Amino acid sequence: MSGEERPSYSALMRADLPFALAGVALGALLLGNTALASDAGPVGVLDVTLIVVMAAAVTVCRRHPVPALAVVTAAMLILHVRVHAGVSAAFPVLGVTYHAASRGHRAAAGLASLIFLSGFLAFDISTAPAGLAGQQMLERTSLMLGWFVAANAMALVTLQHRAYLREVEHRASEAERTREEMALRRAGEERLRIARDLHDSLTHSISVIKVQAGIAVHLARRQGEQPPAALLAIQEAGAAAMSELRATLAVLRSPDDAGHPGLAQVEELAQRTRAAGVPVRVTVSGPLPDLPAAVDQAGFRVVQEALTNIARHAGPAAAEVCVECSPTLLTVAVTDDGRIPGNEPVTPGTGLRGMRERVTGLGGTLHAARRDGGGFSVRATFPLGPAA
Repeated sequence: MSGEERPSYSALMRADLPFALAGVALGALLLGNTALASDAGPVGVLDVTLIVVMAAAVTVCRRHPVPALAVVTAAMLILHVRVHAGVSAAFPVLGVTYHAASRGHRAAAGLASLIFLSGFLAFDISTAPAGLAGQQMLERTSLMLGWFVAANAMALVTLQHRAYLREVEHRASEAERTREEMALRRAGEERLRIARDLHDSLTHSISVIKVQAGIAVHLARRQGEQPPAALLAIQEAGAAAMSELRATLAVLRSPDDAGHPGLAQVEELAQRTRAAGVPVRVTVSGPLPDLPAAVDQAGFRVVQEALTNIARHAGPAAAEVCVECSPTLLTVAVTDDGRIPGNEPVTPGTGLRGMRERVTGLGGTLHAARRDGGGFSVRATFPLGPAA
């Protein structure tokens, strides 16, 4: 069997065990009935062989229902003709008929029922004693016919019930798939809406800042003056912001194809911060492996937000960025020595909340607090490898 796993022999044996037990029970019933019935003939070797063949056919009827039905029907008819087994000979045929019909072989089940009933009743009528009442023969015929009609009807109900269950499962899976598709479509529409809003608002504002800073730098150089460091920092930051905004818009419009900033760009981030007047020292301990994209981007965003806060709030200060990486843990720490008093409470803003959400969403921890000697410290840890 190519493309699918073949079931083991032990699994087949376990599945066939109930049918084998049923075959043994039916064989014992037939032997007992023919031995105790007053009108039954003597049981010979051929009759025992027929019962064993019937039990074997019942055992394999799960895998081969139609051949098993044919064998059981023939064996029981021959047994009834030889020893006059009575209605007990119909029990194996009834069971296999129901099983075959419930597996979808309704024509074979109907044909086997007709053959067995015809042969059974024809033999009974031809060998009936002269004193046997016609009403008794009619009752036996009605009983046998009712049994076989009930077996085929129950099989039909079973087939319809299985079809109903399959239809319900199919509808449930279709409904689940439809809900997922609707959710994905709505998420895609929301991403496109956010991308349009960002493009219409932030892109224009950042472009104006970048252009104005570029014009100021150009005019200063035309007049033979050295542009102020702050103006150069604004120009560089505007270009970087425009680049990151384009990358963000690309992510929103096509999230699978766009790239993300990572810790490999921390030195470039530190250069822009130095241009804004904040000395920054970067220390990387251990080689940075191929980090998961989400962890790499989150670490970069933590450093970016922390350096932005230092430039905005720390006053005259120096910053230090430490990146430590081991096989199981990534640690990103940003500290500064600003002279803001250390006893003032920290009021979480949007940037700090965003950092915490990024870190905790990846199973990490974030610690942001004032330092005892002044300044501020941000420390984020991310699990890697099996710990993630």
